[in-house]
This record gives sequence, structure tokens and C-alpha cells, in this order.
Amino acid sequence: MFMIGFPAAAFATNCFVVAPAQGQECLVIDPGIGVLDRLDEVLREYHLKPAAVMLTHGHLDHVYSVTPVCGARGIAAHIHPDDKYRLADPLSMMDPSLVAMLEAQFGTQAAWHEPDDVVTFTDGQSLTIAGLTMSILHAPGHTEGSAMFRLETVPDALPADSGLNRTIFAGDVLFNGGIGRTDLPGGDDAAMQASLRDVVLAQPDDTIVFPGHGPATTIGRERVANPYLQGL
Repeated sequence: MFMIGFPAAAFATNCFVVAPAQGQECLVIDPGIGVLDRLDEVLREYHLKPAAVMLTHGHLDHVYSVTPVCGARGIAAHIHPDDKYRLADPLSMMDPSLVAMLEAQFGTQAAWHEPDDVVTFTDGQSLTIAGLTMSILHAPGHTEGSAMFRLETVPDALPADSGLNRTIFAGDVLFNGGIGRTDLPGGDDAAMQASLRDVVLAQPDDTIVFPGHGPATTIGRERVANPYLQGL
């Protein structure tokens, strides 16, 4: 599996481009704020053609560029139905001071309109898009519709002796040494605890995890070292 990840211009949200190989169709995961130029560079450099955008949840820092990415290529945005409502106007769900900060940083008024084609997925569903098959893992807590995407393969760039056999794109459910916050609208601490116990800890240790922010980790490492997973 070919994979490139890079941080967005605001909030350091990780955007991922995933394909079976260079020169093929790809998935774009969580195109956040200010990613369009870098995304276009990646697509040109590796001769990739987006087939769909996958959204781990509906927070603005993960979806801000979804409409131009989808609209320019006539592709759909995929999201859990419990977070679909957030795509109607995620700007309205942000603190006005944060919106003002974005406008000051980028020198333009923050604007939004919903993607034309939004497809919802369900927990446990197996999706095959762009030659990649992924399992949907609904893991609410950070938001109602937070989801992780599991693929039974790993990026080609990993060493052959890494001992890792599968990949999860975790959004803001699980971080390297942390978890997603639950104090924002739609967050639920009890739901997060259940997701960590029943979804995250149910994954094999030989799984590499690419979070929505920060560096990669593994399930095995987080099971031992992440303080938020202890005692669950």
C-alpha cells in the first residue's frame, strides 16, 4: 500500500493519501484546512487520481477542504451518518474567535458549503474503493459519528521486519500517548471509554495507527503506554 501523510496548515490535522500503488486511484482521508496546494502536489508527483474522500468525523479541522477536493473531481465524501449533520455548516459549530483566527491567518473570509455527494457508511461495513478494502469501526466519544478505518495491509515504506500487519486511520479517537477530547459539542466521555475498551483495545497489537494529529503509533505500544487505556 502506498501512503503519504502531511499536516494541514491549521491545527496540524493529518491528511492522508492512500493507494494500492503509485499511478493508481487513491483515497484522501481528512482533508483539513489549507491542504489543497500540498494535496495537488502529491497527486501530481505520484500520478494519483482520487476516487473518494473518507472522513473520520465531521469537525472542521478534518473536513474544511472536502468540498473543493470532491467538487473538482466529481467524487463523494464518505462519513458516518451520526456526523453527517456536521457537514451542513461546521463553521457555525466553531467558537467565533477560532473562525476569526483562521481568517486572520489565511487572509480570507472562512466559507463553507456542503459537498454535493455525501455517502454514509455503517459500523462493521467493508468498503472497497480505489482497489483498497477497509473495515469501518464506529468509535463514538470524540463526536457521535467518529470512525476509524482498518486495512489489512501496511504502508510499503515500513521495514519488512517491522512485525506490523494492518493499518488503522484513527481520526481523533486515539493518539500517540493520548485520546480525543470529549468536552466539545457531541462529545461523550462514557461513549469514549466504551470505544476505547470495546473497539480500540480489541485491535491486534501488530496494527500501525495513524492518528488525526501527531505521529504514528501502534496498538501494542498504546496498550502498554497510553495512560487513558489503563484499567479499561
